[in-house]
Amino acid sequence: MRVLLIGANGYIGRFVADRLLADPAVQLTALGRGDDADVRFDLATGSPGALTRFLDAVHPGVVINCAGATRGGARDLTRHNTVAVATVCEALRRSGCGARLVQIGCASEYGPSQPGSSTAEDAVPRPGGPYGVSKLAATELVLGSGLDAVVLRVFSPVGPGTPAGSPLGRLAEAMRRAMQSGDAELKLGGLGAQRDFIDVRDVARAVHAASLSAAQGVINIGSGRAVRLRDAAGILARVAGYGGALNELDTPPGMHHPTPHLAHTQHTIPPTPHLRPSIGHPRPDPDHHHHTSATAAAAGPSAFPYPDGCGTWQQADVRTARDRLGWRPRINLEESLADIWMEAACRI
Repeated sequence: MRVLLIGANGYIGRFVADRLLADPAVQLTALGRGDDADVRFDLATGSPGALTRFLDAVHPGVVINCAGATRGGARDLTRHNTVAVATVCEALRRSGCGARLVQIGCASEYGPSQPGSSTAEDAVPRPGGPYGVSKLAATELVLGSGLDAVVLRVFSPVGPGTPAGSPLGRLAEAMRRAMQSGDAELKLGGLGAQRDFIDVRDVARAVHAASLSAAQGVINIGSGRAVRLRDAAGILARVAGYGGALNELDTPPGMHHPTPHLAHTQHTIPPTPHLRPSIGHPRPDPDHHHHTSATAAAAGPSAFPYPDGCGTWQQADVRTARDRLGWRPRINLEESLADIWMEAACRI
């Protein structure tokens, strides 16, 4: 099976490439903007006609699109996340290759959800920012294209290679600096958000499964369990061997804590022996997609709000992935955080 992978150098794309290369039945061709791509092509500026000619020459059976942008203004996000996907869809419609399309979507397409609920694929999307809007528009283009296509809505990917500017990447960096300087206290803010973390290697397994399946439409890829960022910080402290206190500062404006008595207070996270040994059931795996600047973590007490427009809570209903892809997450959050810490510790 010949697979064309778009965005192989992105956060998710790198792991998808590794997964596909491990399958002896796959012949992989990488298309992207970088010099190390097998074929250089910029979806945001290239024409559908040029991409069609390439598809007809290579004749892939599957096209996987992991490309996209997570930062920038609405214009850039639209260009890289929506116009680029329109180009892919139009080229596939014109081509005679008949390839199946696997598009990587994201949980930001859904927007905020009710605390305690699980978001299924039939939820009405209400994205809370331009990033989610641009990704939702791409999903609608794929679903309306008439192609053999599936969109995997990936929730919050974590694990090796987690971008340093993401909330968990910044948290690991702040802990590294605290350990390096011998600080007995780490002050953190914005830890009330709860997200469904899924290891990026499990995401790659899902993409591989989707490329081999006949499933169409939208399929959620997540762990099926929301974890408070505060609890993730506690696990990270334990795997890092950080014995200092983790003090939570006032919740920043716009990130209201779902538990009223904790809002506007300083909350000390219990010592790590009192933490549960693992958050989430066994599981593992943007280009996706964490925003924020890594340098912002360098000044003063660190705040880690989630800038994805999804409010205080997101949790995936993952039954469709189980039933239609035969996929379940395998890597637990502790293992994912240990890998994030290993990369941060290398900078000590």
